[in-house]
Amino acid sequence: MSLQRVASLETFVNVPGESQRRSPRGSVSSAVASERARKLTFNPLPESWHPVFDDDQDQHLTQPVGAFEVPQWKRILQVVAAVIICLLASGIVFGYAALKPVLKDEGAYRETCKGEDACVEIRLNLMFTVAAVTTNVAALLVGAILDYYGPRVCGILGAIFLSTGALSVSFAKHLPFDAFIVGYLFLALGGPFTYISSFQLSNAFPRHSGLILALLTGAFDASSALFLVYRIIYERTEGSFGHHQFFLAYLAVPLIILVFQLTLLPKHSYKTVGEMIEEIEAPAFNGPSTIDVAAHSDDQVDEHTALLREEQRESVVRGIEELLGPNKTDVDKQAREEEAKNDRSGVWGVMHNRSAREQICSPWFVLICLFTIVQMTRINYFVATVREQYEVIFGSEAEAAALNHFFDVALPLGGIASVPLTGAVLDRTSTVTVLAALVGLAALIGVLGVLPDARAAYAGVGLFVAYRPFYYTAVSDYSAKVFGFATFGRVYGAVICLAGLFNLSQSALDLLRHRASAGDPVPVNLLLLAVGLVVGLCLVGYVAAQAARLRAKRRAREGRGFR
Repeated sequence: MSLQRVASLETFVNVPGESQRRSPRGSVSSAVASERARKLTFNPLPESWHPVFDDDQDQHLTQPVGAFEVPQWKRILQVVAAVIICLLASGIVFGYAALKPVLKDEGAYRETCKGEDACVEIRLNLMFTVAAVTTNVAALLVGAILDYYGPRVCGILGAIFLSTGALSVSFAKHLPFDAFIVGYLFLALGGPFTYISSFQLSNAFPRHSGLILALLTGAFDASSALFLVYRIIYERTEGSFGHHQFFLAYLAVPLIILVFQLTLLPKHSYKTVGEMIEEIEAPAFNGPSTIDVAAHSDDQVDEHTALLREEQRESVVRGIEELLGPNKTDVDKQAREEEAKNDRSGVWGVMHNRSAREQICSPWFVLICLFTIVQMTRINYFVATVREQYEVIFGSEAEAAALNHFFDVALPLGGIASVPLTGAVLDRTSTVTVLAALVGLAALIGVLGVLPDARAAYAGVGLFVAYRPFYYTAVSDYSAKVFGFATFGRVYGAVICLAGLFNLSQSALDLLRHRASAGDPVPVNLLLLAVGLVVGLCLVGYVAAQAARLRAKRRAREGRGFR
C-alpha cells in the first residue's frame, strides 16, 4: 500500500505569549504567531503553476469554506459517509491475494496462456503490478485536481473509474482486449480519488482531526478485506457466485459514492485553522484594502462599514472558537508538544529552506527514494505472490493455502492495529531510530520469508502486515520533517511516483523466478533482501552522521548564547 499517510494536515509553528496582540475576544488570535500554521498539500505542482487560469481569474475554481459555516450534524454525517466510502473503495486492489485464487479457478488467462501455469501466474501478477503503479502515479494527479476543482469533482471521477473497472473485469472474457488488466487499473485509479479527497474532512472537526484521519486510514486498510469476503462467498457457493456476478454487484458502490457526492459530501474543501485565522486578520477586517482604496479613492470607510466589518470578524472568531474551544492553554500545549517532537527528530527542518530542485538533488532525497523503490517492490511483490511462493517453500499446496488465508485476514487487521503504535513511535523517537527500525525489520522479514518452517512463515507474515503501514507512514513523516510542507507534494510525490514506476520490475522478477530458478522464490527474495539492506544501511548511516553534525552545531550556537 502506498498512498500518503500523515498524522496531521496542519501544524502550529509558534504560539505567541500573552504580551502579543490579542483580538477583542482574545482566544483565537493569541493562538497564532506571525508564522502561519502551514497546510500540508498533496498537490505535486508548484503553486505558481496555473496553466488553466487567466491572470485575472481566481487560482482555484473552488474556494474552501470554514467548518463553522456547516451544521455540526451534517459534518458528522459527512465523516461517516467518507469512512464508508473508503471502506468500500479506497484500497480494494490490495486485497489481490484473496481475489487471485478465484480468478485462477475461473480460468482467467487460461486460453491466452494455453494452459501453461507459469504464464497464467505472470499475467495475473502483472495485473496487480499495473494496479500498484497506477495507485502511486494517480496520487499525484489527485493532489492537483483536489486543489483546483475540489473534493466533489475528485469523488465523482473516482466513482466513474470504479464503475469502468468493475464493468471491465466483469465482462473481461467477452472483451477484445486484456480487460482484466484494464479493469484492475481503473479500480486502482478510483481508490486515490476517493481516499485522498476525504483527507480535508479532518478540518471539519479540528479538535478531532487525528481521530478522523485515523478512521480514514483504518478504512483504507480494511478495504483490502472486501475481496476476502467475496472469496469466502465464492467458496461457500461452490463457485456459482463468480467474478462476473460479484463485479456487477459492486457497481452499487460507485452509485452510492455518486449519491453521497451530489447530496451530502462537501463541494468545497474545509479551511484549515491557519486559513481561517488568516481570514480574521485579512485587510477586509482591519480596514480598506489597497484595491478598495484604488478603486474608490474618493470614498471613505464610514462608521457603518467599519461596524459591519467588525461584526463579520466577530462572527468568524465565534465560529473558530466553537471548533477549537476557547481554551488557549490547550493550543499552547499542542504547540509545545509539536516543538518537542520536532526536536526529538534530530533532523527536522534540515532542508526546509531549500528549493524543491535542491531537495531532489540532495542525498536526503536520493537515499530515501532508493530505499522506497526497493522496499515498495518487495512489499507489492510479496502481496502478489505470497501463496505461490510458499507452495514451493513448504512443498505443500494445502499449507500454502492456509498461510494465504491467514495473510488475507491479517493484512487489513495489521493496518488498523498498527495505526496508534506507528503514531507513538514516530512522535517519541528520532528519525535515525525510525529508519534503523525500518531497515532491521525489513531484514528480519526477509530472513523469515525464506525459511522452510511454518512458525517462521507465520511470524514473517505477522511482521509484514504490521511493517507495511509503518513503513509508508514513516516515509511520509521523513519527507515532512526533512523537506517541509512547502514542497511536500512535489518531493514526496516524486518519491512515490518513481517507486511506483520501478514496481514494473515485478514482472522481471516473476520471469527470473520462473525461468532461471524453476519457480523457487528464495534467490529472488535474497537478492531483494541484500539490495534493501545495503541501501538501508547507507540511508541510516548518512542520516545519523548528519543528525550528529546538526546536534554539534546546535550546541555550539547555544554555547555562544544563541538559540
